[in-house]
Amino acid sequence: MPVALITGVNGQDGSYLAEFLLLRGYEVVGTTVDRNIDPERILHIREKIEIVETDLLDQSLLKDILRKYRPDEVYNLAARASSRELWTQPLLTGELNALAVTRLLDAIRTGGREVRFVQASSSEVFGNATEAPQSETTPFHPRNPYGVAKAYGHWTTVIYREHCGLFACSSILYNHESPRRGLEFISRKVSSTVAKIKLGQANELRLGNLDAQRDWGFAGDYVQAMWLMLQQPTPDDYVVATGQAHSVRELCETAFSHVGLDYQDYVVQGCENFRSADTALLVGNPAKAKRLLGWEPTITFPELVHMMVDADLRSIQNIDEQLTSITGQTCK
Repeated sequence: MPVALITGVNGQDGSYLAEFLLLRGYEVVGTTVDRNIDPERILHIREKIEIVETDLLDQSLLKDILRKYRPDEVYNLAARASSRELWTQPLLTGELNALAVTRLLDAIRTGGREVRFVQASSSEVFGNATEAPQSETTPFHPRNPYGVAKAYGHWTTVIYREHCGLFACSSILYNHESPRRGLEFISRKVSSTVAKIKLGQANELRLGNLDAQRDWGFAGDYVQAMWLMLQQPTPDDYVVATGQAHSVRELCETAFSHVGLDYQDYVVQGCENFRSADTALLVGNPAKAKRLLGWEPTITFPELVHMMVDADLRSIQNIDEQLTSITGQTCK
């Protein structure tokens, strides 16, 4: 039975990847800084995986984990991703998203075993890209501490592959969403607020630039691409994207229309929600992943948005029903 180590297993990507690997007969070991952070994402598979509390800033601890569990594959998904914290704690962002990659790769290098590794990189490494769509050869130009840290992690992965002979891949992931996405991200902010408005628990959705565009895909599809990278005869780097850009306006229109509402009646643009250092058009070219991995996204943009709105509707209704059964009052 192959063994997979997933850092950040209780995150959006980690939970989908753990599910996928369990179905393929893997023994799954997942790391987290705190067993109590977002446990609902993995609650349904909690008894099937081994959870290890760890600190990605402690290399000796990482070595101990690799020595004890002897993974065949390592998926480094742990990262500091919240845009609200990038500028308030840039040093911690660098430690967790950049230097932690070096610690993990070096722990693998000195472990004496063949381990296949994939680093979850980001389209934010391209930042102010000079071309669209972006491919694996597009120059990096990050625009925030997160993008800088991910660029460091990407090139560290390349260096350990080329100079140390590790089977190490970098997966350049574009925006990928799901019902398990954190509420601080715009896709989930839209889907959850739409659900609240539909259920009479909110009156408006405050956003910034409605014309900003992103390449949005389904997280469940993207983790499968990372697995496919580690099944190849040779390691390489891949852009994982849909190849299609959609605006925030289109996101809103799709979400509101799904529940029979007009987004123009509820969306309010506020200057406080505009990003001061927004990136250029980030849309990926997944041709290499399609050609060499045989990977293609299975969930379309409308299907993704509908999935998220439906999940938030169910979640809010369940909470409301529980509150009603306890107090006799609703959340309205």
